[in-house]
Amino acid sequence: MADDPEKERFLKEFGQDYGYPNAPSNVDEIRATEFKRLNDVVYLDHAGATLYSESQIQDVFKDLNSTLYGNPHSQSNCSLSTSDIVGDARRQTLSFFNASPGEYKCIFTSGATAALKLVGETFPWSSQSTFMYTMENHNSVLGIREYSLKEGAAAIAVDIDGRHGGKSAVKIIPHTVQRRGEIGCRKKEQTSDTYNLFAFPSECNFSGLRFDLGLVNVMKEDSYEMPGPTLSHSGRWMVLIDAAKGSATSPPDLSKYKADFVVVSFYKLFGYPTGIGALIARNGAAKLLKKTYFSGGTVAASIADVDFYKRRDGIEEYFEDGTLAFVSIASLRHGFRILNALTMSAIYRHTMSLALYIRKALLNLRHVNGSRVCTLYGINDPELLCNEMGPTVSFNLKRPDGSWFGHREVEKLASLSNIQLRTGCFCNPGACAKHLGLSHSELLSNIEAGHVCWDDRDILNGKPTGSVRVSFGYMSTFEDARKLLKFIKSSFVSLPPQHSISDLLGEKPVPASTEGVERVTRTYFLKSITVYPIKSCAGFTVESWPLCSTGLLHDREWLLKSLSGEILTQKKVPEMGFITTLVDLKLGRLIVESLRCKEKLQIELTSGQCIAEREVMEIYSQRYEVQGYGSEVDTWFSTAVGRPCTLVRSYAFQNHMCSNKNRSMGPCRDLEARLNFVNEAQFLLISEESIADLNNRLRSKLHKGSNEQHIEVDPSRFRPNLVVSGGKPYAEDGWSRLKIGQTNFTSLGGCNRCQMINMAFTAGTVQRSNEPLATLASYRRLKGKIYFGVLLKMCDSIKQEAWLHAGQEIVAYAV
Repeated sequence: MADDPEKERFLKEFGQDYGYPNAPSNVDEIRATEFKRLNDVVYLDHAGATLYSESQIQDVFKDLNSTLYGNPHSQSNCSLSTSDIVGDARRQTLSFFNASPGEYKCIFTSGATAALKLVGETFPWSSQSTFMYTMENHNSVLGIREYSLKEGAAAIAVDIDGRHGGKSAVKIIPHTVQRRGEIGCRKKEQTSDTYNLFAFPSECNFSGLRFDLGLVNVMKEDSYEMPGPTLSHSGRWMVLIDAAKGSATSPPDLSKYKADFVVVSFYKLFGYPTGIGALIARNGAAKLLKKTYFSGGTVAASIADVDFYKRRDGIEEYFEDGTLAFVSIASLRHGFRILNALTMSAIYRHTMSLALYIRKALLNLRHVNGSRVCTLYGINDPELLCNEMGPTVSFNLKRPDGSWFGHREVEKLASLSNIQLRTGCFCNPGACAKHLGLSHSELLSNIEAGHVCWDDRDILNGKPTGSVRVSFGYMSTFEDARKLLKFIKSSFVSLPPQHSISDLLGEKPVPASTEGVERVTRTYFLKSITVYPIKSCAGFTVESWPLCSTGLLHDREWLLKSLSGEILTQKKVPEMGFITTLVDLKLGRLIVESLRCKEKLQIELTSGQCIAEREVMEIYSQRYEVQGYGSEVDTWFSTAVGRPCTLVRSYAFQNHMCSNKNRSMGPCRDLEARLNFVNEAQFLLISEESIADLNNRLRSKLHKGSNEQHIEVDPSRFRPNLVVSGGKPYAEDGWSRLKIGQTNFTSLGGCNRCQMINMAFTAGTVQRSNEPLATLASYRRLKGKIYFGVLLKMCDSIKQEAWLHAGQEIVAYAV
């Protein structure tokens, strides 16, 4: 305690709630015995899926190994035993929500989404019905809208004002009333048989905002205010609670708030099993649902060649199509055992102490210029944080100048620090647009620009398209939260001006007196030349090599593609790194070897072995004319990479690529140069001095107590074509052009690195770590990119017999 003043301060404020002080095991003991697989990983996506414990899985395996479970649609002894287990699971689930078995039924589904779909497709919609839902709803709830609109009902999204002010203060603020087609405009007499549905989450999975469950009674008693569009209050309101997120720490109490439908997903509660959820339905509400399809298990009798069937009487049997996932259902009791031992109230207090600690710390973060680092979504008032927010924290980060860090940048850097969190909109478009302040026109503009869920377009038109989300589970610890804060402080809080990343990457403004004047930096030497004939396979180093219009002769002239047409790369197929290549110009052959193949493969450089017809491929938005080989060649490579694939060679091509005329550090595909199957440019250059500096930093990091194993990187880790020596580290960042021998080159800017450089190929195995990318990210990051090395293109048309030679003098120029 005395050695950790920060934790001492935390426990002074939250010690009564944190760590399960009254449980058989505290959180540190739980982590040490039940979650050893976490090691140094900080897992903060419990809103997406919480983690199962070791003893839970051991109990499941012991159960399955000692018990004979049979199909419950039978009368054998093992089937009857299974039926008893399923019945116990139903009762446990109802008890979890404090729902009386005489008033509610537990209908098992394949998940919360399936439960919501079941309500949507069987609800008694009419043209007089209304489907009302809060803006903060998951896509799986929004999908119900399709059923309502199809039947001519109205659909409307609403905001709730006065969640914590009692039912008399609740005001519902409507958005546009949605109807589909003319059917919704028909005038029909209102009847008592009209049913409306109101849906809201117990906790918003985007922001963590908790909804007052008193909304159940407010809707049923019609005791709310609703200005704007007038919707008839006739008929009966039924209420659905999406409790998939909220139940993990605070399940709705159905003895107090008698919702008609509640959906739950069990892996959100205790990690295992997945693919199982439930619809908790009030008996009267369930009887109103109109199901069309019948299946095995849902009918008491049917006749194959006559239009006759008789459904079973039980509500569960009526809705549970086919054979239940009875083995998974039998496993639920082992998850509930853990929650019951800790108690849900203690889990809520524990997780909330961590979330509140994080929220307060993030709100207090400031850059050196005093500007706020973090924008939190939900409620920023510290007095309300505890009561109105769940254990989910959603936020975005700003630079000192007020511009945003992209949420994908945060996620990628967090992953390098072994912090697993989630970013985006989390399938909650209403909450996302609401909290990020995105208008309909901005949303449509983003979609037209190509933005879709899970892509890398995290900033569009100066605004975030999603957020960063961290969420806590029952096994989360103070150390997890502290590591997150340490990561954010070290990676996103601004440093003093002398440590500017822009300066390190050569973006320091040029003084007015030297603008437009080329300056010779100094003389360097070409240390080595490497050619990579097959994209993503190993290359070979030479003393001399000829140039051609695409760069180094035969560089990235071949690639492997799957049978479906997908381009294979080391990112997805690491085995490609063990395929060695050599082009023998005298023999006119490409020679390929692999540890998985007994024989070398030799391919003639002339087109004689290309027996397939030429075809046009589109790669990186460019069109290439390619030709394949015969089955012997394809079989060899399929064996080498362990999956079916084909080898193709590039011939004619047409390039139309963006030009990086301003030489910003951001990489950009070359507009004018002819390219083979390279990602961005004809050449990649790095310097020995930059490699040496990186290795010094890696050693220094190890001495400071990093848990990473010591690694020493050599130039091959970065797959450069050209390695140069002479000068200071990263001097290449400032080059505008250079001359090697008699050939002139233009710099296209820095090369953005990805996690592929974290793979090392040794002794036939792939070793993965977070280095060197994690270290590079600490000092070579600019606007979400991590740079190392520079991209080049040739300026001159290639004369006959133009070669590069190791040892050649290089003259570099800076602007």
